[in-house]
Amino acid sequence: MNIILSGYGKMGRLIEQRAAEKGHKIAAVIDPAAGSGLGTVVFKNIESLEKIPSGSIAIDFTHPDAAVRNIESFAERRIPLVIGTTGWYDKLDEVTALIKRTESSLLWASNFSIGVNIFYRIAALCAAFIEPYAEYDASGFEVHHNQKADSPSGTAKMIAEQVLKNMKRKTTVVWDKLDRPPTPEEIHFASLRSGATPGVHALIFDSAADSIEIKHTARNREGLVSGAIHAAEWLYKNTEAGKRGVFTMEDILAQ
Repeated sequence: MNIILSGYGKMGRLIEQRAAEKGHKIAAVIDPAAGSGLGTVVFKNIESLEKIPSGSIAIDFTHPDAAVRNIESFAERRIPLVIGTTGWYDKLDEVTALIKRTESSLLWASNFSIGVNIFYRIAALCAAFIEPYAEYDASGFEVHHNQKADSPSGTAKMIAEQVLKNMKRKTTVVWDKLDRPPTPEEIHFASLRSGATPGVHALIFDSAADSIEIKHTARNREGLVSGAIHAAEWLYKNTEAGKRGVFTMEDILAQ
């Protein structure tokens, strides 16, 4: 499998290393941070996107400001794309229409870690179990390293979404600070940026009698890297078989 790395930060370098260990070829590295958008090839074998070898797939870990532009560039060339960049989901409907129009393939996730995606399902089950018991309130927090570009994390948003889907008495998430008591229908979800923390996400159900907390703690980026490569293998296989469109980690877990 020929892999194009869009972005060459910490994640890009780790993916390069692990992909090579699995026998995949890094066809090119394109780093939007090194120039004005997609198209600035800073490493490996090619001079422009038009020179990308057939049968290639792209993996994007860049910046929210560049995400949609990168998606457009790959979609127009019908290069399947796995994107781990977050902070662009307000454009998801627009991107979905683009992928359909260009008959391309996109697999997006707020977090490619298998453990985190299992955590989503656990969060949904817990919220459903807690729903009938009004004495339990819901809240959460997330912690990431101080170089993370977006806040709250895409993973935190997905966790909160599971709660909203399964606790009908909760309708709104408050991401900012609260200088007042939350209303009964609100979930307060806090973000902290500090040091080198790879990622901590916690969901709390609290009552006067006791507290239930579920938490996922990433020890390093290895879960994200292996998950992203697995997602690329899955998308490549399905694209080659003629299955195109917009996919998520849910599609991989379901299969």
